[in-house]
Amino acid sequence: MSVRHALLALLSEGPKYGLQLREEFEARTGEVWPLNVGQVYTTLQRLERDGLVESDDGQDGPQKDFRITAAGAQELTGWLRTPSDMSSPPRDELVMKVLVALRVPGTDVRDVIQVHRRYLVELMQQWTRIKESEAESDMSLALVVDAELFRLDAVVRWLDAADGRIKRGADPSADPRATTTRGTTTGTTPAVPKVRRRIGARR
Repeated sequence: MSVRHALLALLSEGPKYGLQLREEFEARTGEVWPLNVGQVYTTLQRLERDGLVESDDGQDGPQKDFRITAAGAQELTGWLRTPSDMSSPPRDELVMKVLVALRVPGTDVRDVIQVHRRYLVELMQQWTRIKESEAESDMSLALVVDAELFRLDAVVRWLDAADGRIKRGADPSADPRATTTRGTTTGTTPAVPKVRRRIGARR
């Protein structure tokens, strides 16, 4: 996530100070990505150094205003219209776990897959509850929740495909058209990151 460009986007609306930028950043992103105020000021200093923002001369302190420059506006436009580099697969930890589990003696890789599948399904259920209770009245949160649900669903589908491929590889006589079913939820609730737990207590 580019905090640099997110701040430029907020400044494109008009001059703002550091704490205001942090508050608006969190509000605009559905309060899913908390931002440290120190990170805001560090990023602003770099943006100012690069000529992408400017601040009030002679003024200092928490109420110091920052404004986007013409170069900053051009940088923002270029970032928005440039596709992210997705030509190479990311180094996904879950994919690595499955690949490693294939080679660890005494490890049932399909059991590893099942554990992660259950966890992901439970996370999807939690995000769905957030969507039903809050997201419909908050466009930013709704978009974030939709993105997360689609992302988690894609990971679960990959686990299903991996499970089926591994099963067929271990049993050449298995029907290649056979599909696996997603695991049912258990009584154990996954440890949701603090920021996600906080969403449920939003004002």
